[in-house]
Amino acid sequence: MKKALLLVSILFVSVISTACINNFAVQELNSKAKIYLEEGNYEAAIDRLESSIDLDDTIFETHYNLAVAYTQAEDYANAMEAYKKAINIDPNVPDSYYSLAVAEENLAVDLFNGAVRLGEDDHIYTPDAEVLENEEAPYEPDEEVLGMIESLKADALKNYKTYLEKAPASEDAAEVAQKIKELESPSETED
Repeated sequence: MKKALLLVSILFVSVISTACINNFAVQELNSKAKIYLEEGNYEAAIDRLESSIDLDDTIFETHYNLAVAYTQAEDYANAMEAYKKAINIDPNVPDSYYSLAVAEENLAVDLFNGAVRLGEDDHIYTPDAEVLENEEAPYEPDEEVLGMIESLKADALKNYKTYLEKAPASEDAAEVAQKIKELESPSETED
């Protein structure tokens, strides 16, 4: 009985020690990522935050900060994925919905303008500058891209509404309500 209790105690101490080490490493990576974000070094921030997630993928702030880094780097597809993971961890943070809606809208604009393109298997990619320079005709989004743009706008609308439901007294409530109104009214051209 004493041996079993000793083994359980050792196992418990080992688990707690590992958790503490991982927690410390996550905090260090997140702190360094914050510095990189403030410096505008988004690639380094993204790298640190992804490493942090590899150690512990259950921390809301890490996913949210990763999404912010991707947003700052104008990689809206990856930002959207990270915001969705953050929301999955804690669906009660209003800013997550607002930020996700902004990323969705920005991706829709980039798709419409051809700054990013839709590849095989609906993979979004940024075309090389040389490819853009050598295009003979101006870029025109096809029906599939236009459908994705409409889907992104619908998702942004839903997320702006969720934001207002969760933060009705926010300072930017009127601005978000106006954005909702714009998205609800049909438009013939993109911004």
